[in-house]
Amino acid sequence: MTKKIEQQIVKSEVIAPDRDSAAPGRAEIIQMHENLQRPEALQGSTYKIKTPLSEHALYVTINDITLNPGTEHEMRRPFEIFINSKNMEHYQWIVALTRILSAVFRKGGDVTFLVDELRSVFDPQGGYFKKGGRYTPSIVAEIGDVIEQHMISIGMLKKQEPDEHQQEYIDARRSEIEGRYAQPPADDGYPASATLCKKCQVRAVVLLDNCLTCLHCGDSKCG
Repeated sequence: MTKKIEQQIVKSEVIAPDRDSAAPGRAEIIQMHENLQRPEALQGSTYKIKTPLSEHALYVTINDITLNPGTEHEMRRPFEIFINSKNMEHYQWIVALTRILSAVFRKGGDVTFLVDELRSVFDPQGGYFKKGGRYTPSIVAEIGDVIEQHMISIGMLKKQEPDEHQQEYIDARRSEIEGRYAQPPADDGYPASATLCKKCQVRAVVLLDNCLTCLHCGDSKCG
C-alpha cells in the first residue's frame, strides 16, 4: 500500500526495533569489543618462561574479563597482557608486543590466530628445546605457547590430543621400540635416539619397521 505525502519532508528519523518487546525476558548477550570499559578488578594468571637464552625468567600475566556473568552465556576472554623480567635487553620489544596483543584482545572476535602468528617467529640465532623435548624456535614463539595454554584453560581453545585409538597406537609403538632396543629414556621420557617431529615439534620420532613414527603425536611416514 502506498501513501502520497502532500507536504514537504523537513525531518526524518529511523525507528529501531524494540529488542525488549521482540524478545521479552531475554537479555542482550554482550560480546567482546574495543569500547568495553575495563572493570576495577580483573581475574588473571601468571606464567613463568625460563629459557636457556637468558639467566632471567620472563613472567607473563594475562588478565581476563568476564562477560555476561551469572548467565548461561558467561565466558572469560583475555583483556590485557603484561610481561615482566629483570633482563632489560628485551624491554623495548616486550612493551611493544604487550600493547599490541592487549589491543587485539580488546578488539574482540576470534583472537586465537595470535597463537599461530607468534609461533611462526624464528630467532635467527636458533631456537632451543624446552622441558618435554619440544623445540621452540624463539622466545616470541614460547609466548605464543603460553597464550595457547591460557586460552585452553578458559575454554577458548580445545587441547589438541590424540584420540583413544591414536593413543593406543602410540602406547603400543612406544612399548615395542623400548622393548626391542632396550634404549634408556632421555629426560623427556622418549628414547635418547629420538629425533624431532616436524608435526608436533617434539623430539620423539623413532625408526620402527623401517618407518619413522612419532611417539608423541602418532605421526607416521607410512600412514
